Amino acid sequence: MYPDLILINGNINTLDPNNPLVTAIAISKDTISSLGSDDDIIKLANKKTEVIDLKKRLVIPGMIDAHCHFDLFSRTAQNIDLNLTNKQSIISLLSKHISNSNNNKWIIGHGWDHNDWDQRLPNKYDLDSISPHNPIYLTGKSMHISWVNTAALQRANITSDTPDPPGGQIGRLESGQPNGILYETASELITSKIPEPTIDTVASNMEITQQKFWENGITGIHDYDQLISYEAIKQLYNQNKLGLRILKNLPAQNLEEVISQRLHSGYGNKWIKIGGIKVFMDGALGARTALMLDPYNIETNNYGISVTDEEELLLISKKAGENNLSMTVHAIGDKANRAVLNVYEKLRNIEKHNGDTPDKLRHRIEHLQLLHPSDLHRLGSSKIIASMQPVHATSDMDIATKYWGKRIKHAYAWKTQINYNTVLAFGSDAPVENINPLWGIYAAVTRSKRTTDNRIKGWQTHECITIKQAIEAYTIGPAYASYSENQLGSLMPGKFADLVILDQDIYKCPNYKIHSTTVLGTLIGGRWKYLSSSIG
Repeated sequence: MYPDLILINGNINTLDPNNPLVTAIAISKDTISSLGSDDDIIKLANKKTEVIDLKKRLVIPGMIDAHCHFDLFSRTAQNIDLNLTNKQSIISLLSKHISNSNNNKWIIGHGWDHNDWDQRLPNKYDLDSISPHNPIYLTGKSMHISWVNTAALQRANITSDTPDPPGGQIGRLESGQPNGILYETASELITSKIPEPTIDTVASNMEITQQKFWENGITGIHDYDQLISYEAIKQLYNQNKLGLRILKNLPAQNLEEVISQRLHSGYGNKWIKIGGIKVFMDGALGARTALMLDPYNIETNNYGISVTDEEELLLISKKAGENNLSMTVHAIGDKANRAVLNVYEKLRNIEKHNGDTPDKLRHRIEHLQLLHPSDLHRLGSSKIIASMQPVHATSDMDIATKYWGKRIKHAYAWKTQINYNTVLAFGSDAPVENINPLWGIYAAVTRSKRTTDNRIKGWQTHECITIKQAIEAYTIGPAYASYSENQLGSLMPGKFADLVILDQDIYKCPNYKIHSTTVLGTLIGGRWKYLSSSIG
């Protein structure tokens, strides 16, 4: 079979330890057929083979975002962007939207972060002043806190008599009245009143948003949204409109339905596979709801919020395991991570007794932002995947230092986990952070905020990792986590032709230039999903 596409004169980093660097690659249909020198590969072509000169540019395997929210990211692209530097700017922006809306329309926005203001939380009165009638729902950057007005509270019948829901908290004034700030599951009291989009709408938003992933060199994602996103993804696939490889993780509240459909981890095809059952153990650092062994600095009575306790997690995990479903658990604080590790060690003992290896159920911890020193080794020893987001560290470094103090020595501990032979799978947590994986690679290598200054000053730089390790955490690690290590993650004959062309060699350029690297081409399954005019 003659190749359909040949790329020559490249700097192709395959991540195959037996053949790490080649100049040419041949692709037949959706699969890599051969790699080697220009002379060897060009001989394989016939008149119909397309040949592209890479002009020495760097090629790496397609990058996989191991933790994002496809539906939420697609929706927030339609919502009001509140990533502004102060509260008054947000109020002014919302006023313009409200003036063009009828009184019954929900006003929805995302991205506000009081940690970037004066540290003081807003309240419902800030919003009532511009919208006494339109209900307003604004999710914070972390997605673990929301800000609403009185009209929204009234729609949800939230009063001083409303109890805090399990795993959540209603912010209150001294009088006991709700103040318009909702933490963790308390936000669901509001979202349950907002009309849900149809599957068609969700699928349409996703179809449009795929382009943003391709432009950033992302060829696959691990999705963490609700069940409706799974239905929308399947619809795109059935309509031949899906252009990303998806590992779909499913919420614990849908466990019975997942079991009834006989879905199991690793089930699927080359475009959609089932991952694990998602559980929240705690909240987030930004909202100060991450669950801690010791209280936050300054907020000395605050230990965070337990969304799911250890006993409940064990019950869910056992049931999932009995049905060949792995677990994927959100844990940020050191107490939350310890609880998850306790459960995972019990699961591994059960699996060992049943004759199963850790490769069968690839359990994960999502975020893993802070571990107690005595727990650092436990992921590697139990073969648990560390699904982490490097940009969280550079976004959170100031508030982590402020509220975690000396504990930050073991925060966002990528290098430590590599040293303990833990599989790393990096992602963005979009829409919480930007989807650009090159920003993530930069953060992992420098632990510095993005700058054009070559005098980079990193934060807790003992946890910096190498370029190669960071790229592997966006390729090989996520491929393993998605039961696809024989198909994805490196460039080898027989694997899918998923690759990315970059405008500079991030292995050799100064570290401070990594985040400004531009994607010139994204190939998925042998087809160009994005291609700059400077290529070809």
